[in-house]
Amino acid sequence: MLQRTNLIWLLGTLLLVRIIAMVVVPLADTTEPRYAEIARLMLTTNDWITPWFEPDVPFWGKPPLSFWAQALSFKLFGINEFAGRLPALLAFIATAWMLWRMAVSAVSAHVAAASVVVYSSMLLTFLAAGTVMTDPYLALGTTWAMVAFYLAPKENVWYWRYGVFIGLGIGLLAKGPLAIVIAGAPIGLWVLFQGKLMHYLRTMPWIRGTLLTLLIALPWYILAELKTPGFINYFIVGEHFMRFVDPGWMGDLYGHAHKEAKGMIWLHWLAGSTPWGPLALLLLVGHMLTASLRKTVWHALKQPVVIYALLWALVTPVFFTAAGNVIWTYVLPSMPAFALLMGWAIVKLNNGQKWRKLGFIFVMWFMPIAGLIFSAFIANNNNLMKTEKTIAEYVAQQPQIGDNSNWSRLYYLAPKLEFSARFYSHDKAKPVKMGQLENLVMQQQGVFLAVPTDQWETTVAHFGARLEPRIENMRFKLAFLKP
Repeated sequence: MLQRTNLIWLLGTLLLVRIIAMVVVPLADTTEPRYAEIARLMLTTNDWITPWFEPDVPFWGKPPLSFWAQALSFKLFGINEFAGRLPALLAFIATAWMLWRMAVSAVSAHVAAASVVVYSSMLLTFLAAGTVMTDPYLALGTTWAMVAFYLAPKENVWYWRYGVFIGLGIGLLAKGPLAIVIAGAPIGLWVLFQGKLMHYLRTMPWIRGTLLTLLIALPWYILAELKTPGFINYFIVGEHFMRFVDPGWMGDLYGHAHKEAKGMIWLHWLAGSTPWGPLALLLLVGHMLTASLRKTVWHALKQPVVIYALLWALVTPVFFTAAGNVIWTYVLPSMPAFALLMGWAIVKLNNGQKWRKLGFIFVMWFMPIAGLIFSAFIANNNNLMKTEKTIAEYVAQQPQIGDNSNWSRLYYLAPKLEFSARFYSHDKAKPVKMGQLENLVMQQQGVFLAVPTDQWETTVAHFGARLEPRIENMRFKLAFLKP
């Protein structure tokens, strides 16, 4: 039941379901529409150096790689959800291919196929594979660095010999210096564990490789600081030091600190690795007392690839254990290594008891089935998500008055716009105060007004029959306000 052909069919199903979700699931506040709007602004302003949080506010929170990719995709395929998510899918596919290449070279083709299935069907990786975020690009960079360092002594090709340095360059442009820690720490521990420090110093192109990393990443950092002074201080000191050491860091310019208990990263890892992480814990707890499994584990720990994957899998959650300002996407770079270990485990354990084989099959098909059900449900119930897509689409479809788009007549009775409202209206919708409405209504012969649900009754009382209800979502009721 776990033959390679079946695994390949499962991978195809996972990819198809993920693409369907990319098309039918709207961008929901705040992460996806925020980053999609930054990329849209990059394209419309033609400013490829500084990402902009708003037209007059530079976004110093992340380097530009993901925004470059999304903006280019918007240019090629139009400004829509699929175009914004496509680069993350391509980054995921590249990461999965590197995982497969490492597993084929170090273990077997069967383990490689199982590892890619595990990687593709974990909750976090499945979501990240088609989501407008920066994390898939960091995972691509760190995976390239880790796989390249392991395979370079075996396969003397440029993309492995220089892959460590290319991967670090990608990581620096995706998330910043964190990439050096996530990839450098397990590599350093591995070299010390192997006792081959001098060997790697002689055989790896450290000088040319380091120059290559700097050539990839450093020009943008210099240009970004020159264009908007203060970026380096905020990004390096704030985002990479204060965010780590201060759980309640108040210096975040674009959101808020995610204050959580120290050690919470391990629960995030468990959630992100679902269903495979919980299954791995059950297997360990349920069978560690058996002599056969202890023998299997002990034999595995003697294999270099297992030690390498363990170091790779553990460094990221261990590093964030002492941090209180964390979110679950932080564990994404560790997932390829866990997938390799789990893929090896299910191939080794896929014998004997029929219930075990059936259990593996059930877990493998959990994510594509759940993803398809969720996508079908959301496709018909957009209003159950925190998104302004439905309101923006409704306004765009109404008869147009004058030369301006209907989105220019869309106002939100709120102090600021949700990012999904900005993205889906192409930044033409505006926030408005009650006292400003009468002039706007007269100037534009009526406006579309999105009213927070909890303010609807008082707004109706103020405008009376002039306020014509249209549609609503989970946060706002849309009405047309007549002159």
